[in-house]
Amino acid sequence: MAAFDIRSVTKWRFVPSGDGGTRRVLALSGVSLEVPERSIMAVVGPSGSGKSTLLRLLNRLEEPDEGTIGFAGVPLRELDVLELRRRVGLVQQQPAMFAGSVADNVAYGPALRGEWSATDLDRVGALLDTVGLPRDFAPREAQQLSGGERQRVAIARALANDPEALLLDEPTSALDPGAARHVLEAIRRVSEVAGVTAVVVSHTLAHARAVAQWAAILVGGQLVEHGPADQSLAAPQSPQARAFIEQAAEAGAEAEHDG
Repeated sequence: MAAFDIRSVTKWRFVPSGDGGTRRVLALSGVSLEVPERSIMAVVGPSGSGKSTLLRLLNRLEEPDEGTIGFAGVPLRELDVLELRRRVGLVQQQPAMFAGSVADNVAYGPALRGEWSATDLDRVGALLDTVGLPRDFAPREAQQLSGGERQRVAIARALANDPEALLLDEPTSALDPGAARHVLEAIRRVSEVAGVTAVVVSHTLAHARAVAQWAAILVGGQLVEHGPADQSLAAPQSPQARAFIEQAAEAGAEAEHDG
């Protein structure tokens, strides 16, 4: 069964036109895609290709202008927004840490609902285990964590709501290789241990290949390739996808040489 069933989704955006007005541009055009349950799907493509827009549509931070999106067999528009966002967690590219300890952050959602709190160190510790952080991180000041540590605490905070799916927007962006590796390992554990479906937007092909079983390639707001990650990211069939993969590989080689 598909966790997400995306059918003919189109999304328009209004952007500055340069003359003081705005113009309408197509962010996504007729995208149809299924995300299998309990899988990790990477969404890749050039900047401005609609990757983050698609992610925002999946938990109704935005609405499609055309088409439909289903979650667990139910149209998104039929689900209560608050219920949906508990069931479908979103981890931003640079997640904000609330004032207080790591435990306070991890337990934020359940504490808000009166279910359990930061003093339940067994639950907090189990979630830190899942994202690969030591349990002695619980009392640390969350706002003093490194970028990679913040990402993993943000994933643990989302997991505390017992979601069925996680949406991760560029979770390894601006992280050093070691921190990125830890975040990717955390995403894999979330899928394997907690059975959570994950949709990961990434601009780094190596990271997408390392973590995903499935992949979708967006170019110019269109879905130009999707399928098993080892095929779609290594030997895509469409000319647009092949061109993107080649350009991304060249850019990665240049960055490695410059480094």
